[in-house]
Amino acid sequence: MTLASHARCARQAPSRRRLAWSTALLWSALFSSASFAAATPDALPQSSEEDLNIQAQPISPWTGIWTRQNLLGDIGGLRPWLGKYGVTLGITETSEYLANLRGGLARGGTYDGLTTMTLNVDTQKAFGLPGGTFNASALQIHGRNLSQENLGTYNTASGIEAQDTTRLWELWYQQAFLGKRVDVKIGQQSLDQEFMVSQYAATFINTMFGWPGLPSYDMPNGGPAYPLSSLGVRVRGQITPSLTALAGVFDGDPLGNDPGNLSGTNFNLHSGALFIGELQYSINQPAEGEMDFGKSRGLPGTYKIGLWYNNERFDDQRFDNTGLSLASPASTGSAQRHHGDYSFYAVADQMIWRPDPDDARSIGVFARVMGAPGDRNLVSFSANAGIVMKAPFKGRDNDSVGLGLAFIQIGNHARGLDLDSGNIVRGSETAVEATYQYQVTPWWQLQADMQYTFNAGAGQNPNDPTKALRNTFVVGVRTNIIF
Repeated sequence: MTLASHARCARQAPSRRRLAWSTALLWSALFSSASFAAATPDALPQSSEEDLNIQAQPISPWTGIWTRQNLLGDIGGLRPWLGKYGVTLGITETSEYLANLRGGLARGGTYDGLTTMTLNVDTQKAFGLPGGTFNASALQIHGRNLSQENLGTYNTASGIEAQDTTRLWELWYQQAFLGKRVDVKIGQQSLDQEFMVSQYAATFINTMFGWPGLPSYDMPNGGPAYPLSSLGVRVRGQITPSLTALAGVFDGDPLGNDPGNLSGTNFNLHSGALFIGELQYSINQPAEGEMDFGKSRGLPGTYKIGLWYNNERFDDQRFDNTGLSLASPASTGSAQRHHGDYSFYAVADQMIWRPDPDDARSIGVFARVMGAPGDRNLVSFSANAGIVMKAPFKGRDNDSVGLGLAFIQIGNHARGLDLDSGNIVRGSETAVEATYQYQVTPWWQLQADMQYTFNAGAGQNPNDPTKALRNTFVVGVRTNIIF
């Protein structure tokens, strides 16, 4: 098992012919119909105030290549024409080269890449239905996975690591009600776009700063998060200007009845149900559309608490169905089954320093913790924490520098099975990441990165559980291009 990304993404070869037809139909619909329109992309981590100012700057179709918002500009007038009908087309490419300089399974480096294509439609502009949004997105994943081949760590080095494939990612419709205070989303969804999100943690490259270690290892096939998604319904309501509630029910296994399907088109509803809820409390946040923040406004922050419950049955990590250790020669080999699995979590993002409300420079901190039962889960506790500085140097308003820590604790039953088997007993693993994002142009970003993992593999070599794994040191660079 390659650990987080492999647990989520260890797939077999996709049916490319089926996916090719799906992709062709998607693009055909885009260019042959003017009856669809675009809206804001799926809920992303809340932008800081300086980011909102940047995003609010007007975009001119005559902007030069180095100052335009997209590399391809208006694509010969296509984007403005689609925009009249409310259609927004987005294409991004994330490419990276990461190298392991010591420890792990092997030294060496790998290239990894991800192309994301997104189509958004605003139904009010399309055919007069206010408050409606349609979203479709596809992924093209390419390259090799450093964590699987060179590291053997639980805190996987890159958030884009996955099996090479081209697949449908999300496909949903969202409808707002009551003056946009309530909205309902239905369709194929990826939970890491809305739930458990930390704004400041998104600065980092390691997977565990995105979709954390605990759901990655404990939910079936890693849960409905990149590069997977599940059919479901999500309801979001603004209880007060500062308090928002999200709740959803989704298919509990994103691969479910067809684990070999990598096209993203199996639309599984044959597994158990995953229930998830989250409360979000924001302080000192601007009202919708507000751009003048004023010196009286305090430092913004967002605090979240949540839980999820999956009603499927889960194998015990140590005992069989007679109560014997699975390592015992007398064991039946069939694990004891537990009904349901659950986890509680909390997330905090808080700006702690900003010398001038009109300046981009600021410092923010984040923390995210979650726990789950140790009898049925490989990981019983995971946590992230870190600090991020925006605009660290004069004239570099769109740059960010950060230092983060990711921690994973192996569950007590999994550790007990190690002991019963005579293997090295796994404990915990900690990764520290230092990163710098350099905004070359509005459409091009370079990111230098270093990661050091302590007690790699939680102390155990995944290829030989009787041996330890040396600490790893990863360096690399990532580039993001918005087309």
